[in-house]
Amino acid sequence: MTTTFTSTTYASRRMRHRRPRRSAVPYLVPLVIWAGAAGVLGLWWSDTNSVVGPAGWLTDAGRITGLLAGYACAILLALMARMPLLDHTIGTDRLARWHAWGGRCTVALALAHTLLIIWGYSLASHSNVVSQTSTLVLHYPDLLKGTIGFLLFLMTGILSARAARRRMSYEAWHYLHFATYLAVFLAFGHQLSNGADFVGNRLAQVAWYALFLGVAALVAWYRFAVPVRRGLRHRLRVATVHPEAPGVVSVHLTGLHLDDLGGEPGQFLRWRFLARGLWWTANPYSLSAPAHPGHLRITVKTAGGHSAALARLRSGTRVWAEGPYGGFTANRRTAPKVLLLAGGVGITPLRTLFETLPDQVTLVYRARRAADLALRGELDEIATRRRATVHYIVDEPAGYSSPLTARALSTLVPDLAAHDVYLCGPPGMTEAAVRALREAGVPARRIHHESFAF
Repeated sequence: MTTTFTSTTYASRRMRHRRPRRSAVPYLVPLVIWAGAAGVLGLWWSDTNSVVGPAGWLTDAGRITGLLAGYACAILLALMARMPLLDHTIGTDRLARWHAWGGRCTVALALAHTLLIIWGYSLASHSNVVSQTSTLVLHYPDLLKGTIGFLLFLMTGILSARAARRRMSYEAWHYLHFATYLAVFLAFGHQLSNGADFVGNRLAQVAWYALFLGVAALVAWYRFAVPVRRGLRHRLRVATVHPEAPGVVSVHLTGLHLDDLGGEPGQFLRWRFLARGLWWTANPYSLSAPAHPGHLRITVKTAGGHSAALARLRSGTRVWAEGPYGGFTANRRTAPKVLLLAGGVGITPLRTLFETLPDQVTLVYRARRAADLALRGELDEIATRRRATVHYIVDEPAGYSSPLTARALSTLVPDLAAHDVYLCGPPGMTEAAVRALREAGVPARRIHHESFAF
């Protein structure tokens, strides 16, 4: 194996190792969620004397699935409310995966609730399913609104499936999810009007109102009020746009108190550029340099329509930034030795970590060609300023390529299994790297990566 563009440099001072804080939040949140689900089942149990006959079994199964579906709606909204406590400790991508899995379960529970209730009521009233459906929807309080909410929720679930998601832009997928707010609002009323567990049970009603109003307050504050407040405070504007590599540009921004907005190295923000064709969407991009009180920088590959438009931004363009988000920070580190493994524009969050992580840090940066190595001059300067090693690996020309295998990585990084690994790059490269690292003996808990494919 031949490795090219390798730079090993030394500095006069050595950064001190400080053991990062380990949060219990990622372990406590699932326990709280399941405890809440147990409480919901307890509500059904306390209000049920006996279940008799097929109609009773079907109806009570419908009650259970309906209660769980309603509870799950509140949990789904809370997970994606962008609360810093959850986002910075669990990680945005992990929360998104929980949200996606929970969404599939919620759609299944809502569908089961609908079918089971209709079937059970049909047997109890000795009527056919079509007639019973018509009676429920048109004559029961708030059920017409609940039906519309259910159909909206079902539509969102279908269009969020992987096959449909691949055919949609990020912006369309993002705004489609606002329909879930309307769906939950429409479905909420029928739970209290028709749910046997709530009718006449004031304590249960108060608890349900508290749950949903609390979640609504979190969503309103963190997803709407906080971004507006920060936009007014920081007054972000585009300063310059600078090319870094073929198809890669850096956007430099100025404003006020930006070190507060920038958060920790490795985090990202959602950027809304108030220019034609860009103002209506906020896309996630990592900072490619540590935050400065008057200056921020992002580095973007001009691949999609949104990112390509950033290369044409004019100086003075107003910008709104939401965040910081993500848990891809130094707090995930568990060992003094760290490997940063970047692919393509995935160098952006790792460049900030390369500058700020203490102790022994090794950077491996992979790209297709030498010209695609963005920010290379800065990386060499950082390596010169601190004791660090940088390996640049390119695929072209073929004589300088290096496979992404356990053997190749172990050759580049001695004692690889004793390292924490921060990994950022295209999905295919990330998957191959995780396999290689696990084969090389790196424990899964020491492999840290965060995806923007929400």
